[in-house]
Amino acid sequence: MKKVFVYTELQFSIPFENVPWKEMNPNLLSIKGLVRKTWLSGVGSNTVGGFYEFQSLENAQDFAWNIFPKEARNFGVSFMTKIFDGDVTEQASRGMNSPHYN
Repeated sequence: MKKVFVYTELQFSIPFENVPWKEMNPNLLSIKGLVRKTWLSGVGSNTVGGFYEFQSLENAQDFAWNIFPKEARNFGVSFMTKIFDGDVTEQASRGMNSPHYN
């Protein structure tokens, strides 16, 4: 697998302007195999999450199973994490001008 995506969501409601993303970004950039992250904020729910791209399945699994759960625990909330195969969806995504396949 050459492309792996991870979706995360913290199960709490906070306006995005109160999310300490400036403090979190440098730590996120140091995660092994992370290519990029897009922050997400739920419309009408103010849930906080992200869409991540990793260099390998192993890096994505380490993040999803070991790193992200600790972040959720730091906030004292439950979470959802899903890992997606970016290779199997490449052709369909290119047809939709996805920036992840340029």
